[in-house]
Formats: sequence, structure tokens, C-alpha cells
Amino acid sequence: MQSFYDLEVWKKGRELKKKISILVKTFPLEEKYRLINQIIRSSRSVTANILEGYGKYTYKETKQYCIHSRGSLNETLNHLIDAFDENYIKKEQLIIFKNEIEECSKLLNGYISYLKKMMNEKPPNS
Repeated sequence: MQSFYDLEVWKKGRELKKKISILVKTFPLEEKYRLINQIIRSSRSVTANILEGYGKYTYKETKQYCIHSRGSLNETLNHLIDAFDENYIKKEQLIIFKNEIEECSKLLNGYISYLKKMMNEKPPNS
């Protein structure tokens, strides 16, 4: 792997972040510094944590940042549920975003499993 751009989980998180950005533009202006701010921040945190961990160049720290990223995914889902509860999005939209978050979460869990495996492997010639 040459770059974080190659990580499928980062790509999927980026797609989610872009879709969230489009979605919140339909929310009432009164939510600008409340729900809109929160959901933008949590969705951006998904990819930011993946990248920050990747830049640490250790499996242990990368794994830890990915765990934070997983928390941000769940936070984003909670904000979407709040948007549904406030009638800013329809049930169908919530389901679509929930499925995208679950897909991203599966990729993230796979990456975390890979990092755990790499942490447990012994270096060559040891």
C-alpha cells in the first residue's frame, strides 16, 4: 500500500462525508450551529482519524485511531436519527445512510482486524 488514498475504508468514509455535506444543506438554517455542525464534524472525523492513525506509522496507534473513527461513525448515525426524529429527513434516507455507515463500519472493522494481525506477527529474522 502506497498511500492512505489506497485504503478502501478511507474512500468509503470520504463518500459518506460528501453525501452528508449535501444532505445537511436541506436542514433548516436554525440548525446551522447545532445539528448541522455536529453531523459535519462527526462525519469528517471518520476520515480524519483514519488518516491521522495512518500517519503515525505504527500498527498500534493506527488501530487506536481507527477505533476512534468507528466511534465517529456511530455518532454520525445518531445525528442522522436525530434528523429523522426532527423530520428533517425521511425514513428512506435514514435507511440508506444507515446502510452506508454499516458498510463503512465493516470495512473499518476489517482494517482494524488486519492491524491487530500485523501487531501480533513477529518481524522477519527474529
